[in-house]
Formats: sequence, structure tokens, C-alpha cells
Amino acid sequence: MDIRQLRYFLAISEARSISAASQAVGVAQPSLSQHIRRMEDELGVQLVERSPRGTILTEEGRVLAEHARHICDSVDRCVADMHELNGVLRGRVSFGMPPSVSMVMSVPLAETVRHDMPEVRLRTVEAMSGYIKTWVQDGTVDIGFLYDLEGVEHFRRTHVLQEDLYFHSSPDAWPLDTPAGTPVPLRALERLDMVLTSNGLRHLIEKYCAANRVTLNVVVEMDAMTQIKELVARGSGYTILAPAAAQDFVARGELLRAPIVEPRMTRPVYLVTNPARAMTRACRAVEQLTLDVSRELVRRGIWEGRTI
Repeated sequence: MDIRQLRYFLAISEARSISAASQAVGVAQPSLSQHIRRMEDELGVQLVERSPRGTILTEEGRVLAEHARHICDSVDRCVADMHELNGVLRGRVSFGMPPSVSMVMSVPLAETVRHDMPEVRLRTVEAMSGYIKTWVQDGTVDIGFLYDLEGVEHFRRTHVLQEDLYFHSSPDAWPLDTPAGTPVPLRALERLDMVLTSNGLRHLIEKYCAANRVTLNVVVEMDAMTQIKELVARGSGYTILAPAAAQDFVARGELLRAPIVEPRMTRPVYLVTNPARAMTRACRAVEQLTLDVSRELVRRGIWEGRTI
């Protein structure tokens, strides 16, 4: 097999028909079918099954497709590195960001990359941390922000900052006897109807609660940041979020926030890459630029937290 055959096979796996793959790679259908037969003969397995509705990968074909993606990706990165040796940063960089980080980071980073590295094409993808871990691992994204490293301790990481977590309420539904916006003891949240995510933030909150023998009454679980904020702003519950996640609603006066005490709740923010995957110069440059932009946002108070 050679890299050309692997690319043809990937085209078939993605197009799901010989005719569509033929148009995608610019190779006649008989020739493409012949390439597949040669690969099957060489490997001694059936890679695709043909039906009136197109082609379907066999189990062996799915395994080969996974390897082929990694191989072709490595070759593309190698070529990009060679092109970059002429001193011009160029290429594509993909970046995974959790929603709360994306709210403060994605726009200023995109503007800075466009200004400082005009030949670099930045793609940001917003998702929950669990997806980002998987994407950094398999190369779907080159760089990611994470809040915890459980299961991915092998990632190369930089501890960017430490965020405090805040209690959030509708201004018209402040639930405590203390003045609105004043520090809230964690135990005071036990009797409130809470709206929380079911992702990594929820797990961190539960660790704090378990350590302090606090049991929260979670009435709604929702992995959609905007909808959580809207529910709380309507007085349909209360939540715990980092400042970056709710700064838009707080700025408009739709949410009121208060620091949590006894204990203070914090979480780390890491910038991560997979050391097992080769990074282009463009990726390394965007990684460094991300750290610079992060520190500037913290310095200006736009991203609330303590730099490490």
C-alpha cells in the first residue's frame, strides 16, 4: 500500500459510494475499484461491502480507515512543516474550547491570529470537556482547553489560570437573608433548587460538596450553558458557574452573582496538546499566542482568574 491508496480508501469511506469517491478524488470508477481490490488482496481481508445503496465498510475496513486517517494526517503535517521552513507561518490549526472559555477567548484569539499570522487558518470548536479530551487524543483538534486531566494525564499541559466559581441567581429571586450579592456559604445552597450541568463542572462541585458534607438539590440537569442561564434568569432555579460563563447575563443585569465561601470553590484551566502527535510550527505559534492572549485578558479583568 502507498499513501495514494490510503487517500482513495478514505474517500470511499467518507463518500460511501464508489461514484461519489471517484468525483471527490478525480479518479475513474473502474480504477478506484481496482485500487480497493489490490488493497484487499494485499491485506487478505474484505474492506468494503457493495450494495444498491452504495458501499459500507466492513469491520476490517473501519480499522483500516482509522489507521489511514492518522497516517494521512501525519504526512500532511510533515509536508506543512517542510513548507514552513521558508520562514512563513502557514497552515490550519484546530482548537477545542469549553463554552465558558470560548466566550472570552475565541474572538480575541481569532483576531490576534489573523493579525499576527495571516497565513494561518484557525478553526475553533466549542464543546464540553469530555469531547475535547477525545478530540485532542485522536487529533481532531490540535490544541484544547481543559479543566481537569483525569484520564489524560499524559497530555502536555500548561496551567493557565485558576478560576473561582460563583453562585448565580436572578436579581429578583435572591433566596438568602443576607444582602444580595454578598458571599454565600456552600451549606446555604442545600435548600435551594439548583440547575447544574452533568459534565466536569458538576463533578468538581460534587467533590466540594462531599468533602464538606453538603447535599445539593439538583432539580434540572442541562448541558447547555445558555439555557441554564436563561432558566436561572427567569427565577426557575439557581446555579454555580465560573465568571466567564455568565459574564454576558451579569453585564446585562439578568443574573446576579456572589462568591461562594466556606469553602472557596476554584477550578484550574489547562492548555493541552497530545505529545504523541507531531505539532506544526503554526500549532506551536498559536499555542504560545494563546498563552499571551490569556494573560492579557486576565490582566485586563476580562477573564477573571489568577494566572499561574
